[in-house]
Amino acid sequence: MKKFGFLFIVFALVLSACSGGGDSKGASGGKNGGTGKDGKVELQFYFPVAVGGPITKLIDQLASDFEKENENIDITPIYGGSYQDTMTKVATAVQGKNSPDIAVLLSTDLYTLLSMNAIEDLTPRFSKEYFEDFYEAFLGNTKSGDTVWSVPFQRSTIVMYYNKDKFKEAGLDPEKAPANWNELREYAKKLTKADGSQWGIEIPSTGYQYWMLQALSLQSGGNIMSNDGTKVMFNQPHVEEALQFYMDLGQKDMVMPKGTIEWATVPSDFISGKTAMMFHTTGNLTKVKNEAAFDFGVAFLPANKQFGSPTGGGNLYVFKDIPDANKEAAVKFIEFLTKPERVAQWSIDTGYVGTTKSSYETDLLKKYVSEFPAAAIARDQLEYADSELSTYQNGQVTKIFNDNIQAALLGNMTAKEALEKSQQQADGILKQFQK
Repeated sequence: MKKFGFLFIVFALVLSACSGGGDSKGASGGKNGGTGKDGKVELQFYFPVAVGGPITKLIDQLASDFEKENENIDITPIYGGSYQDTMTKVATAVQGKNSPDIAVLLSTDLYTLLSMNAIEDLTPRFSKEYFEDFYEAFLGNTKSGDTVWSVPFQRSTIVMYYNKDKFKEAGLDPEKAPANWNELREYAKKLTKADGSQWGIEIPSTGYQYWMLQALSLQSGGNIMSNDGTKVMFNQPHVEEALQFYMDLGQKDMVMPKGTIEWATVPSDFISGKTAMMFHTTGNLTKVKNEAAFDFGVAFLPANKQFGSPTGGGNLYVFKDIPDANKEAAVKFIEFLTKPERVAQWSIDTGYVGTTKSSYETDLLKKYVSEFPAAAIARDQLEYADSELSTYQNGQVTKIFNDNIQAALLGNMTAKEALEKSQQQADGILKQFQK
């Protein structure tokens, strides 16, 4: 698989489940030195910041706490930017034979990293019982076949946020979110103001429009790709129904802004009252909780034929081209990060879903959920969740899909045209991986 070379990397980086920024610490190249002058194992840990909140400070603190418990291991957290930027830095380091030790990268980067022969098989590194503690919905993007290549870390689903105060103003029950597409359309009409000062609903249409369409597709009948990374089902009737609904909200129902709706500004629009409802990652839950000056609710995404959302977010990967001592230390760090109490605290601090069942059994998360029930919505929705779009050459496939979806949302293509074009282009890319 190494034959695809560096050009492949460029395509692989255009993506995925959440964009954002943070306080830069500056990234340097990886190292394969194993131990430092004092005999300690030195790990470089690349991570992105994809949602609002003090992620960099939290990561630094986790690294410091780990070092106190493991005096023979030093960890250097390296902030890499967005998920895409971090993947670019990691890919460059791998290509330069200077691999990092451990990184948080998109769960959907799996096949890209396998094509680069970059990551360590984690199946023998952990017990079967260890993996059984993770929610099943999060394990789909960690595996290829029965082989586990990463560990869920900062994971999410898409949820609906709604402004209870705006609901009251519009004569809607503030404790009852729309349960299905028809109700969503009806509520959004009542919540939209004719002067353009307030929209009923905003669903982002940049960066992750494929993710939003995937949610609507899951609600309409099923997923959009095979589980082995080699096929997509973009042109199926349930996907066309989903894209048409997505388009109609802005173009026909006029309850959502026409054209481009920026991923990063939708939470700001919601917090400022510019939109009464939004679809967005649960990874922004803590930001909304801290910044919204109104009473808000969180709910499952409305159903069409069924409920549904893709999972999203990042996993922990250990790299292949590092010393054995570093691999062992990296696994120890992953075990540290995924202890129930730490998973619970990470969920509270960030808004990401607690990835393990045991985290929700801690007193910490039990108390938080009892005081803030919205924190349990994304977890409960996992019952209806499925794996996020992930294929070989995933960045290239997703860019094609994103571009065609956006063309449809801008009114430059019909839903059918956009999906047929996406299918044809993706098939051309993926045929080399099909048996």
